[in-house]
This record gives sequence, structure tokens and C-alpha cells, in this order.
Amino acid sequence: MLLLPVNYLCTFETMKWINHHWEQVFFVLAVLVISFIISRVLRLVISRFIRSAATKLKVDPTRYNFFKNAVDFIIFLIAAIIIFRSIPYFRSVGTTLLTGAGVLAAIVGFASQSAFSNIISGFFLVIFKPFSVGDRVRIGQLYMGDVEDITLRHTVIKDFENRRVVIPNSVISNETIINSTLTDEKVCIFIEVPVVFSASVSKAMEIIKETCMAHPHCIDNRSPEELTKGEDQVTVRVITYGDFGIQLRGYAWAKDPTHGFELKCDVLKIVQEKFLQEQIEFGYPGRVIITKT
Repeated sequence: MLLLPVNYLCTFETMKWINHHWEQVFFVLAVLVISFIISRVLRLVISRFIRSAATKLKVDPTRYNFFKNAVDFIIFLIAAIIIFRSIPYFRSVGTTLLTGAGVLAAIVGFASQSAFSNIISGFFLVIFKPFSVGDRVRIGQLYMGDVEDITLRHTVIKDFENRRVVIPNSVISNETIINSTLTDEKVCIFIEVPVVFSASVSKAMEIIKETCMAHPHCIDNRSPEELTKGEDQVTVRVITYGDFGIQLRGYAWAKDPTHGFELKCDVLKIVQEKFLQEQIEFGYPGRVIITKT
């Protein structure tokens, strides 16, 4: 009696099954290939529509981008239904599975609870739009950057180091979202500078004001009423007294967060140089000890 290896027997049985059911195998492959082609074509068409509509019609691309990411899921789900309904073997398997639908539903529901939560949260993000693709946001206290993509499961944020932060949609729904570009991209930048108690506060405030107004990123955001009242373009105020001295704060406006960040960095550098020239001393933590005899 000839003994054949187990691997050979398994391969032989597999080839025998394929030869007997080659029509069904070809049907499954054909459905998958057609589904893949349709998915690629639809994604290409939607991508072109998003690029043209977003620029010409000023349409928010978020909802279309989300739909583009859902195309694959919908098409392959339909393909799976067609395969199960068209092949008798798979149809009998599906009938067998339905007999234990209660247990199966409990298992699948428990295993996919997080996945469905992300999908539902993704739909809420698209419907209520706390942010859109391209907005600059802060998620909680840890993540800040530009929204690059919103998928069925997660949102991709590009941070300032050009890294991608992938956050599940359910996590974002439970966090506080700070959107810097939701309705107006202009930002008010705080220029905070501490000086000692003995410094000339008026001179220090004038230096901060002039430095901010001379910067190319500083814009005039005064309303007509404020212009009529003669209010300054850049306001500098004394905020508080502390152990370090007097805290000054300048309020300067920039057209977006990126220009605002550059404005703040440049102004702080120039203010430090001017303070040295004018012999204005920066505040620093200190203590005054009084002894009595």
C-alpha cells in the first residue's frame, strides 16, 4: 500500500475540489475583481469631484471625503452578500449560521463594539461638523495639528512635526475640541513679558506695542466702533503682580494660527533685545527678606 504525505493529500483534495467546483471559484474571483475595479473607479471619480467642487463651489470636502472612505466597505459588503446568495454551499453555511444567530450576534456585538462605536462617532463628526478636513484643531490637551482625513474608524491629524496622529473617532467624540478655523481663522496672540517692579512700565508697554505693530503678520482687527473710539491696534495691559514682578500682556492679531505663532516668536526675540538696550530688567522669581531686631 502506497502511503502519501499528509500535505500532498490535502493539496490533492483541494485541487480535486477546485476542479469539481471551478465555476463557483471563478464566480467568486470574478465578483471580487469586479468589486475591486468598481471601488477604485468610484474613489477616483469622487476624489476628482472633491478637488473641483471644494475649490469652485467652496464646498466643505469633509462629507465627501468620508463617503469616499466608506465606498470600499459598502461595495465589498454587497459583493459578500452576492457570493453567499449565489453559491449553494455558502448559502447552506449561511443558513446554519442563522440557526445560531442569537449566540453569533452576541459574540459579534461584543467583539465589534469598539468598531461600531467608531463608525457611529464618525457619522456624528460628519453630520455635526465640529471640524472639517483642513481645520487646525486641538484634541484634548495632547494633540494639535491639521485635520488630514476622516475615515469610518479614525481621524488623521498632521501635527507640526509632519507626523500623523491617528485617533479613533469614539475617542475624539469624548474629548474637548478646540477648532482654530471653524468660523474665523484670525487669532489673538498673547505677548506676555514679565518686568521687575523697579522697571519703567510705560516704556516697556510702548516697546511691546511698537514691536507688534511693526511685524508684517500683525493685522488690524478693530471694529468700526473701536476705530471711532480711537482704540489702539495693539493693546498692552498690566495683568498681575507676582513674585517675579509685573506681568505685561500684549494683544496682537494675526490672520491665522501659523502667522500668529511666527508673530509671537519674532516679537519676543525683538523685545528682549530692546529691553537690553533700554536697560529694562526682566522679572524673575525672588524673595525680599526683612529682619527686625
